[in-house]
Amino acid sequence: MAAGGAALALGALLLVLAALVWWWWRRAAAGGAGRVCVAVLGDLGRSPRMQYHALSLARHGRGVALLGYLQSRPHGDVLRSGNIRLVPVADLRGLRVGPKLFQYVIKVIVQAIQLLYTMLKIDQPSYILLQNPPGLPSIAVAWVACLFWRSKLIIDWHNYGYTIMSLSHGRNHPVVQIAKWAVTLYDKPASYFKETPLEFQHQLYMKLAKDYEPFKPRTESVRSNAEMSAFTEMDEKNGHVIKTRGRPALLISSTSWTEDEDFSVLLKALQDYERYISEGVKLPSLVCVITGKGPLKDYYNGLINKLHFKHIQICTPWLEAEDYPLLLGSADLGVCLHKSSSGLDLPMKVVDMFGCCLPVCAIYFECLHELVKHNENGLIFRDSNELAEQLKMLFLGFPTLEGKLHNFRKNLRASKQLRWDESWDQTVLPLLRQNE
Repeated sequence: MAAGGAALALGALLLVLAALVWWWWRRAAAGGAGRVCVAVLGDLGRSPRMQYHALSLARHGRGVALLGYLQSRPHGDVLRSGNIRLVPVADLRGLRVGPKLFQYVIKVIVQAIQLLYTMLKIDQPSYILLQNPPGLPSIAVAWVACLFWRSKLIIDWHNYGYTIMSLSHGRNHPVVQIAKWAVTLYDKPASYFKETPLEFQHQLYMKLAKDYEPFKPRTESVRSNAEMSAFTEMDEKNGHVIKTRGRPALLISSTSWTEDEDFSVLLKALQDYERYISEGVKLPSLVCVITGKGPLKDYYNGLINKLHFKHIQICTPWLEAEDYPLLLGSADLGVCLHKSSSGLDLPMKVVDMFGCCLPVCAIYFECLHELVKHNENGLIFRDSNELAEQLKMLFLGFPTLEGKLHNFRKNLRASKQLRWDESWDQTVLPLLRQNE
């Protein structure tokens, strides 16, 4: 009797397993019905390129599972899209027991389990579109998920085009030859990166003035019915906005506050700029806004607090996703401190600045000239002394409509840059259609 019962139980278990296998095979054979999982083992709010991918897919009617850490709020367009579903991955806190190598191995294993579990919970996708870096353990996990779902894996390698790679490795290097086979989707600004109309500038300044001193008016308006910020003045009767006389210049830098971006270069240049003013050089006061999050932010904020500038104000806000392009479109000059660790990737922050027709001073690295054309749309510097001289030269006579700063902006306006949507439709959409 016992043997017969065991055989019956085993037969039932086999039937259940067979049913599960049949269900999985039928579900996988459906092909995901055009759905795409867009995945990044990082903060979704700080992954604009993957948000752009999701929005482009949604624009073409694809159902998108946007998967990653929900540490920062994604752009409102992502949140409002009916075709995009946010899929959070649990944020793993670092293990603090044992040697660092042991901690790292355990972290990778746990991340792999978390990521695979999350990927297998979603509706079956036709494609998994994965951001790299980080490649460990993301690529291996995505590959396993694709085997399970019978999906296709697309890896976004972040602009490692063979023309840029050849600058470092030479045209005949094997890696360069392999890269020629890949489709390259260069970073392009989204449609909302553009020059900000004066009325919207004023609204943004008034909003920021509630929390940040540099945006508050320096003096009271001579008109009793005027609403003022440090940069703009609005007549409350007719809503007309003008720029404030004697306004400061608005300098903006976006940084990840890491060792790859030496923020001390900008601080030293600002100290020289302050000295120029004290020596009688006719330069405007500066409001320097540095946006972003990162591990060294508290350290550099400590250095900023020790500076006692009379003509420069610095603030380090974390802006809402919708406010960042508005601020870029309102600024007078951008500064980029990004140095490519690979020597190959071009800074997306400069792409966004150029989308807003904002001239840039950018620190030199090998392939930067592919993006920043020295003396055409901006300037390239190598150290703090050179940056200080560039700031002095660009802001002499500010806010005159003559000189290099104005010419750079005119050149950017005339360049008619390709936007993300157009580039994506030309490059990625055909790739998806060819493989369906």
